[in-house]
Amino acid sequence: MKTRNILLKIAVVLLLAATSCSEEFLEEKPYSSYAAETLSDASGVEAALKGLHYTFGQLWTWSDQQGWLCLWQVGTDVCSPGGIQGVEIPFFKYEDLNPENAGVNYMWSQGFRLINNANNALKAIGENGEAAKKAEALFFRAWMYNLLVTLYGDIPLLTEPTSSARTDYERTPVAQINDQIVEDLKFAAANLPDIDKAPSISRANKYMALQTLGEVYLRINKPDLAEAALTEIINSGKFQLMQDRFGIEAAKPGDYFHDMFIYGNQRRSQGNKEAIWTFELEYTKNVAGGFTNAPQHRRVWVPAYHNVPGMAYEVTDPTLGKISTYGGRGNGRMRPSNWVKYQLYQEGDMRNSEYNLTRKFRYNALNWSSTIGIDARGFRVAANSPSAVEVRTVKTGDPVVNAPGDTLEAMFPYTRKWDSYDPADGWGWTCIKDFPMMRLGETYLLRAEARFKNSNSSGAADDINALRNRAFKLSRQATGNPDLGKVSSAEISLDFILDERARELFAEELRRLTLMRTGTLIDRAKLNKESTIKGTISGLDSRINLWPIPLSEIQRNKDVTWQNNPGY
Repeated sequence: MKTRNILLKIAVVLLLAATSCSEEFLEEKPYSSYAAETLSDASGVEAALKGLHYTFGQLWTWSDQQGWLCLWQVGTDVCSPGGIQGVEIPFFKYEDLNPENAGVNYMWSQGFRLINNANNALKAIGENGEAAKKAEALFFRAWMYNLLVTLYGDIPLLTEPTSSARTDYERTPVAQINDQIVEDLKFAAANLPDIDKAPSISRANKYMALQTLGEVYLRINKPDLAEAALTEIINSGKFQLMQDRFGIEAAKPGDYFHDMFIYGNQRRSQGNKEAIWTFELEYTKNVAGGFTNAPQHRRVWVPAYHNVPGMAYEVTDPTLGKISTYGGRGNGRMRPSNWVKYQLYQEGDMRNSEYNLTRKFRYNALNWSSTIGIDARGFRVAANSPSAVEVRTVKTGDPVVNAPGDTLEAMFPYTRKWDSYDPADGWGWTCIKDFPMMRLGETYLLRAEARFKNSNSSGAADDINALRNRAFKLSRQATGNPDLGKVSSAEISLDFILDERARELFAEELRRLTLMRTGTLIDRAKLNKESTIKGTISGLDSRINLWPIPLSEIQRNKDVTWQNNPGY
């Protein structure tokens, strides 16, 4: 087990001496040293701020642990495990969750690494430095502290760079850390540039800070302040819910919800006016020095359909050349829960269309055919199997007939938000898509939550209906029913809002974080009632409302007494 105690190390602000970004992506330049005392000139400060974005990207690209991305989803209401990688197992077999789990340790170390890098940048900028630069560093520090206190509760509050080893860090009460988070985000919201005036399209803007501030206010039960912050975004005139086809595939079959997640459409500069924060990943084949840390999102979310006879992750079309019909090579590390697949969506909801949650497969290997058996349950078996009640010849273009085990890893309904395909790399080690971190759809959901907590169910319903008007627009036109999908104020509850978050933000939000923030993880996980050995959730008790503090941190801070979180 590898862990790093970032609290006891001098932070290396960038780790970009070896890996720099492109001019388009953060206009990066390599520097030979990043100790705080060398960052006092303008170029050093700028490198430090750009490095915060790079460090943030590395957090989500632990390429040799694909299960890292799964632990934010499995064991909740929305996802069940598929092709298990390992680190995620204690996050649905909760009885195995302990202070030595690699995911628990990784989040802690990477989180404090980003915080320390932000503190180094702040020291270099100085109290009297440029407010916009200070605001960018404060945004990242506050964003990370908000995530860490949601997961771990009381943790050390560090507002100065760590420059020497210590063994006496104290855990700071969450309430005190909350005060610092709010202070940082208010400064960031007031001083970060408007979204169209940031130094480059990838840099922090004021609306990122406002959205985070709204979420923080909800977590600390100040819904009136949350509503005000979120309303500022909605009323800014800078964003709009996408309700018409756009972008590079607008002339192809699809819908406008799907358009937002197509590679080449995700950015504001590419027509996506809903995007507040898109972590703009410069794929290394396109940009010299681009991000190289092999994001694994596609391999996690896309099933391993290529393992089914007659299926291929890429084919050579006589007209189009190399293509991938189903989104590139996946490993099916996790899959939507039965609750998501069969209960969550109302008929006519665009978010459940085949373009967004694909359920049907056809054999796509070129010039392929096979004689198969089909048993009484409708599953594929060997043609000469005693259980076969029918023998059938299938070929390219026919609907796929699954074997019983296929639906756990190889072939299940799956989101299209993370599929990606590079013809030059069909095997596909890395996901080439940008990360959709914040968009206006979530702003409406957060404000609906704030309004509900402010006893304004009517206003909350208005916000929910803003999304459902978009989601049911085409079905309303087709059926002539203008009220299809509309909800009333009487239907609004926290559970309904969480349901709607699942419908709108499936595979985007860190679902575990949302449920921990709202104190609903245990109750919501009970919605996931799959009976397979892989999918059964166990060990649901109050201790999982917080993660354990890494054992290595408790041991290193030997000059103080750290009690672990309850139950660990």
